[in-house]
Amino acid sequence: MSSVSKGRAVRPPKTLIAGNWKMNGTRKDLSQVRALRKVSASAAVDIAICPPATLLGAMREAVRGSKISLGGQDCHPQTHGAHTGDISAEMMKGEGAKYVIVGHSERRSDHGENNKTVASKVVAAHRAGLVAIMCLGETLAERKKGDALKVIGQQLRGSLPKGVSSKNTVIAYEPVWAIGTGLTPTSQEIAQAHAHLRRALVRLCGTDGHKFRILYGGSVKPDNATEILALPNVNGALVGGASLKAKDFGAIIKAGA
Repeated sequence: MSSVSKGRAVRPPKTLIAGNWKMNGTRKDLSQVRALRKVSASAAVDIAICPPATLLGAMREAVRGSKISLGGQDCHPQTHGAHTGDISAEMMKGEGAKYVIVGHSERRSDHGENNKTVASKVVAAHRAGLVAIMCLGETLAERKKGDALKVIGQQLRGSLPKGVSSKNTVIAYEPVWAIGTGLTPTSQEIAQAHAHLRRALVRLCGTDGHKFRILYGGSVKPDNATEILALPNVNGALVGGASLKAKDFGAIIKAGA
């Protein structure tokens, strides 16, 4: 839905429904992606799937000729070098990726990534010509303390480098306590967080701040997608477990139309 600039409604950016497969999926699961081709053909939204890096090449072939874009789940700040197990943004670009997720809470918590690290990965994504999907979100303890808006504001400012724009960056608000738990914030809480992020983006980027896509993530399912995607300043969804099955992900795509 639209945001407001100086009392005037601003046309909202095109909805993006992105699936994060996390550490799930092998080649046999590409059948789920092929099953989405029909849904994607008539969809009025942008669609992306971010599989494990092992599947990027094969999924590129599975979605060839469709409206489905691909993304990576993380990238190293450097272009190459002695970084065993890491993957550069350029490598993902070479395998057909358009997007890359950076700063996901599971990276921040499991790998100790801080805002500075995340910002360096946003830079890497831009260098390679990828759109960064930069994630942020508060923990349950932070929300209970009343610090949710303060925390996500700090994460936004600290994780966005100079030169960021609505064309090369997407913001994904994912309350840490809602990821994979089946819990979701209330509609009021989601709208409040997205409005706060919108205002912060306008302060940081001027009028371009109204053009950023701000996705909601955290236990998005077919039965709550319509309500969430209708909220002000919610310009799409970053979907976890529900993106693994064509039936569920297809329903969420339709909800965003």
